[in-house]
Amino acid sequence: MNLFTIDCKDVLLREFIAEDLESFHALTWQPEIYEFLPGWNVPREQREDWFINYELPENLAFLRAVSDEGGTIGELRLRLAIIHKESGELIGWCCTGIKDELPAPNREIMYAISKDHRGNGYTTQAAQGLIEYLFEQTDVEVLNALALLQNEPSNKVINKCGFAFQSIIEIEDERFNTYTLKKQDWSK
Repeated sequence: MNLFTIDCKDVLLREFIAEDLESFHALTWQPEIYEFLPGWNVPREQREDWFINYELPENLAFLRAVSDEGGTIGELRLRLAIIHKESGELIGWCCTGIKDELPAPNREIMYAISKDHRGNGYTTQAAQGLIEYLFEQTDVEVLNALALLQNEPSNKVINKCGFAFQSIIEIEDERFNTYTLKKQDWSK
């Protein structure tokens, strides 16, 4: 299989495949993940429906738009697995999509990593890899990132990636720091 990947030093970003469902679902049920991403820990049947019928097809549409339409991605989403190079294990995910709660341009990046792989820089590597891909291969000019106020590790990743703090907003009774990164301000 010729899968889309982004090399990020110690990890790879790879398009999801059907065989990732069980590992992905298990990660969404780690308390350390759903504490900061409420709503991701859905029943397995719901996860399978979303994964097979929405996430995998949307990834293909996104990648097709990049190759066939010169990087014009519109509101398409891309969801990538974070794969540990040494073990081959799916240890998290890094995604991009439209965040309806933000004013345009409202394309965000988001990520999560297994409790067993935190503190190693893998999330920062993955986020930087996705940022580079979006700015170099698509028509994206501005990226957003959000993190709950109390999610210190995520706020650190966002800062390490060069995002600038914008404001604190409330979404569904939760307070988030919001950040932006402009292509013109970004450097590898």
